[in-house]
Amino acid sequence: MQSKEKLINKIKNKTSVVGVIGLGYVGLPLAVQTSVKGYKVIGFDVQQKKVDMVNSGENYIDDIKNEVFKEVVDSGKLTATSDFKYIDNADVILICVPTPLDKHQQPDISYVKASTEAVAANMHKNMLIILESTTYPGTTEELVMPTLEQKLTLKCESDFYLAFSPERVDPGNLLYKTKNTPKVVGGIGSVSTELAALFYRNILESEVYKVSSPKVAEMEKILENTYRNINIGLINEMAIICNKMNINIWEVIEAAKTKPYGFQAFYPGPGLGGHCIPLDPYYLTWKAKEYDYHTRLIETSGEINNYMPQYILERAVKILNKFGKALVNSKILILGVAYKKDIDDYRESPSIRIIEKFKEEGAKVEFYDPYIPMYKYNGGEYTGIELTKEVLEDSDLVIITTAHSNYDYNFIQKYSKYVFDTRNATSDVLDKYNIELL
Repeated sequence: MQSKEKLINKIKNKTSVVGVIGLGYVGLPLAVQTSVKGYKVIGFDVQQKKVDMVNSGENYIDDIKNEVFKEVVDSGKLTATSDFKYIDNADVILICVPTPLDKHQQPDISYVKASTEAVAANMHKNMLIILESTTYPGTTEELVMPTLEQKLTLKCESDFYLAFSPERVDPGNLLYKTKNTPKVVGGIGSVSTELAALFYRNILESEVYKVSSPKVAEMEKILENTYRNINIGLINEMAIICNKMNINIWEVIEAAKTKPYGFQAFYPGPGLGGHCIPLDPYYLTWKAKEYDYHTRLIETSGEINNYMPQYILERAVKILNKFGKALVNSKILILGVAYKKDIDDYRESPSIRIIEKFKEEGAKVEFYDPYIPMYKYNGGEYTGIELTKEVLEDSDLVIITTAHSNYDYNFIQKYSKYVFDTRNATSDVLDKYNIELL
């Protein structure tokens, strides 16, 4: 039997071993879902703490149900290791590592490079390797494939198979999880595409959409998040204009939503956060320079979104001026450091940048977030306070930066001197005499 048919059969009958490199917000839910569907999964991570937590059945990702996590670990379907030599035991490898930006907003694909080199050093013939990490178009073909082919002069599409399938994780989404979010797959060739599609159909409960190449799949992911980045930039600019014209942007959006076609609602806020929308468009901006093209619209929206924390500071100064207060030594309470509501993720959170800006201007800043009692930033650790009547009364200004569902907004309004609501979280509060919206 040819090697391709052997791998097809192993995927179909679930005797293939699956390796997942990177046990974070993308990798761990994918590893658990694959285990639930009956595959033996080995998770790989350079952080020993994560490895130990997985092996002890200690779940650290909110989107995974604790009982499901414990079941796959206790059954032996999911194990973890920091020793990458065990890649040799796998038939399918999924690379789910971070792709951040460096301080110059250039792509940092060092994690992808290191993971690919680890696979190349330990791979064998007849493996399927799938990159899920968001990256610039061309990464799979220009970086991953050549690195893998150097191993014993293996050839893609005959000795091993390679595809790109972008992750679509949305932390805190109550409707769409790993198992039911449609998947896009683009392989180096038709065989790689078919094998990757077969694998995902076996582990997911959603559509698997095949495209003609990894580049198409890589660009598709960039388009998803650039679309959101640009539209959020637009609505943030509209919010700034509306404030200058004394128009309620939230009311404007609600009115626009009544049109049954041609309009999709986006909402303003204190800035962008998370692991995708603030970062991914810059991968395309960087790559486009190779083709002598300047991505003006993407960069303009980025400038607007990056300005929002500063805009929050400027608005806060104006609010304090109403009461004859200077920003220096004013007591500012920030409600929410998570980048969006009802999650414990503060990656790229605009709230943290807002806190830093207030501190730089001499304000006394505290924060409360029921999901994040402590956060780390630039080498320091910052601990929140409890939200009490006394804390609210003692604050010169309360700023809502994350609209968590479990906040009691009537309580916040009642005992605060003044509230600056950047998320329209207080829309159901009846008495708004001391509330100002973004």
